[in-house]
Amino acid sequence: MSEQTHTGGCHCGAIRFRARGEPVMTGWCHCSICRRTTGAPALAWVTWEAAEVEIVGVPAVYRSSDIGVRHFCPTCGAQIAYRSDAGTTIDLNVGVFDEPERFPPRAHGFSADRLAWFDAGRDLPEIPDGDA
Repeated sequence: MSEQTHTGGCHCGAIRFRARGEPVMTGWCHCSICRRTTGAPALAWVTWEAAEVEIVGVPAVYRSSDIGVRHFCPTCGAQIAYRSDAGTTIDLNVGVFDEPERFPPRAHGFSADRLAWFDAGRDLPEIPDGDA
């Protein structure tokens, strides 16, 4: 049986990655650092053992806290990953995967910081296309 490989990358294509096997965990992060570094009300992430992830290209690294760093594309600015100084895992942002629908969130991190109105708004009207 062949090992599953999941791929993704930044908007401009300067940074690509491959993650082998299955993730350790998926979830939403509600911390204020994730909100500020992504500009989103929450960040969907997927955790992998770091040894199973290969990043191609040279991401910029930003120390976002005393305990970890974020990797992002120096050209388009897309945030790719978070890595704790203490851990052997890496959190990849779900939105930069080629097939993000494969990683539905299974937990909420930093739920005390969750925005009261954040529920993904399934009951809101839908606009099929935007001006991206």
